[in-house]
Amino acid sequence: MTNHFAHVVRGSGPGLLLAHGGGGSIEGNFGSILDDLARTHTVVGPDYPGSGATPRSTEPLDLDAVADELVSIAVDAGLERFAILGYSLGTGVAVRAATRHPGRVTGLILTAGFTKPDNRLLLAVDIWRELLDGDRKLLAKFLTFAATGEKHLNALTPSELEAAIDGLAGFIPEGSPEHVGLVANVDTRAELAGISVPTLVVATTLDGLAPPVHSRELAAGIPGAELVEIEAGHGIGAEARDEWLGVIQKFLAVRI
Repeated sequence: MTNHFAHVVRGSGPGLLLAHGGGGSIEGNFGSILDDLARTHTVVGPDYPGSGATPRSTEPLDLDAVADELVSIAVDAGLERFAILGYSLGTGVAVRAATRHPGRVTGLILTAGFTKPDNRLLLAVDIWRELLDGDRKLLAKFLTFAATGEKHLNALTPSELEAAIDGLAGFIPEGSPEHVGLVANVDTRAELAGISVPTLVVATTLDGLAPPVHSRELAAGIPGAELVEIEAGHGIGAEARDEWLGVIQKFLAVRI
């Protein structure tokens, strides 16, 4: 991984580093709340290889290397210390960054995450990986089925559902094979007890990809972590944007 990740730097104030999900991007995972976060913080959002404007990696992604690169980008952007908001795979990146760079990280917000994929998530990753070689629309249907909260999904009209699937099929990043490979290899269980910064864990209670049991495990493993449960599927930025933003802002204002 020799490529410096493309990234956005927005706003002013205390530092906030974003770590996006596998098969996602900064815009795709945080776009709905980015403007609001940048009103109070200097937000740095790097795209992993093969997402956004970052070239795809020619080798498998390594959690240590991704975490180190994100921290390096934040420091290069002028942030000496910063909180990290991680989403999905990004929660593993955030925990690893805090473990490897404890002097830099002031707090963690871990949304829709996991410590290590269980069999359900590993099966989803295997299907995801195999469908990447074929029909992108079928992959989009699978991800919509697995990740969208039941309430949100069933409230869509047929045309809205079709548009959502088409939009997702067109969005799937080029680097998705490496991203999902990294998802399969995450295991942060052994380092949770060593995390000493304020931590907020946000569980997505209607999530078929990363069910709330994973977030509860994260919160139980990190000393003093606060757990908040939000009724949403994996796509919390679309399904429960205001509630998600609200708990993030409250945590950043009070704890960091």
